[in-house]
Amino acid sequence: MAVIITDSCIGCESCIPICPFDALGINGEGKLVASKEKCTECGKCVAVCPVSALNISGGKKKANDILKNETKEGSKASKSEKPTGDVWVFAEQLEGKLSSVTLELIGAARKLASKLEVKVCAVLLGDKVESIIPELFAYGADTIYVIDDEVFHFYRAETYSKAFCYLINKYRSEILLMGATTTGRDLAGAVATAMKTGLTADCTGLDIDLEKRVLLASRPAFGGNIMATIVCERHRPQMATVRPRVMPMPEPEVNKTGAIIRENFEIEEKSLRTWVLEVIKEQSENAKLEDAKIIVCGGRGVQNQEGFKLLQELAKVIGGVVAGSRGAVEKGLVDHKRQVGQTGQTVSPKLYFAIGISGAIQHTVGIQGAETIVCINTDSECEMMKLATYGIQGDVFEVLPKLISSFKEELTEVSKINNKGLCKIAKEV
Repeated sequence: MAVIITDSCIGCESCIPICPFDALGINGEGKLVASKEKCTECGKCVAVCPVSALNISGGKKKANDILKNETKEGSKASKSEKPTGDVWVFAEQLEGKLSSVTLELIGAARKLASKLEVKVCAVLLGDKVESIIPELFAYGADTIYVIDDEVFHFYRAETYSKAFCYLINKYRSEILLMGATTTGRDLAGAVATAMKTGLTADCTGLDIDLEKRVLLASRPAFGGNIMATIVCERHRPQMATVRPRVMPMPEPEVNKTGAIIRENFEIEEKSLRTWVLEVIKEQSENAKLEDAKIIVCGGRGVQNQEGFKLLQELAKVIGGVVAGSRGAVEKGLVDHKRQVGQTGQTVSPKLYFAIGISGAIQHTVGIQGAETIVCINTDSECEMMKLATYGIQGDVFEVLPKLISSFKEELTEVSKINNKGLCKIAKEV
């Protein structure tokens, strides 16, 4: 069904920007038309029509009720107005294992959905992924849309975006969240383009404007010097990708269940433009930065490769992972894949060593989730010193050998050491 357009329509186009689903438009004859595929009969266009030329299947009485609710109390919507859609989260998985950012996003989606009084829905695409469903429910999903097929075994933007658009057109999501991962960023752009909607990338904050029922997506802008809040008022779904480790992980609820909607979306492999012939896994001695509990990060102040060898030795002693600031990456001291900060990765370790790092906002925005920060710097007044839990003023090449020596003496078994013990030693050096 779609909104009814009567002969009294004058083509003023007042209703077009109001439609949250971009369902209204002007055809080649200059007349207003409504898309049956996109229109949900929410009634917003009926309420703003200056000549009462629009109606919905409930008749004039229903349309007049909508108009009355819209104009009451300064044109504010009635509290009883039915929401136009739910909050969706892309359940990113690899070989049956969920990405941690998915669970973080479900927690964030719960807060948004509670304000809008709608449901939290997860979209699960893949091959033989049924075992993931209980985990999604446990972390807060109310409804799970599942498309399980061999063609979705490997992620491809072509297959995943088509399936996503199919689900969006059928079930009308209001908000769609994805992790700002390699996969999430790729998929979000493809879906937003296909749906002709807006996308706010690399968000660090999410909220709702209840009066307008729009998503407030915040992210660093102008090199991280300010926080910009971006809205998408006219198009749906409202989309955002969110950095891993910036949203708190919700507590799981054992035995929680919900609705499972299984869909069949057939795509023939031979019709696709890309085929996956082989997947070669990258071999690395270091753990992923986003999963590391202890990170030893160096900046420009480390100066050279000899300095980074000291960082590597410290990391080996305490069971940590080596990373670098943007300055260190630009100097070629560390690979860009191990960069921490706004243009790198967001991390939330239990213990974070900031060595030779001044503390520019572009870097600190990536370590907001760190529990304890130890700063080593010659400048006692630098921003990182102010942010740090413990500060050690001194030259890296003088402090690190002493620190490494102290840890070797105190740590008889690295796996048993805890965060408090490490910080106590760091404080004494």
